[in-house]
Amino acid sequence: MSEEAVKAAEAPEESGHDEIHYQAVEKDGSVTAIWEMQGQKHLRTIDPRSNEGKQILALFETAA
Repeated sequence: MSEEAVKAAEAPEESGHDEIHYQAVEKDGSVTAIWEMQGQKHLRTIDPRSNEGKQILALFETAA
């Protein structure tokens, strides 16, 4: 299964040396997952249909 990270944006720095950022994973033209990353480390996966996922996507769509 091929997935492509299509969006990345930086969030305020939290604990640690690297900043937290998000990557939207797209398949067939729709976002299937949002990855929360710290540097190159995957912290967690967020469902884009969840309230948090919708908020994150809304921030990036209005900023673009």
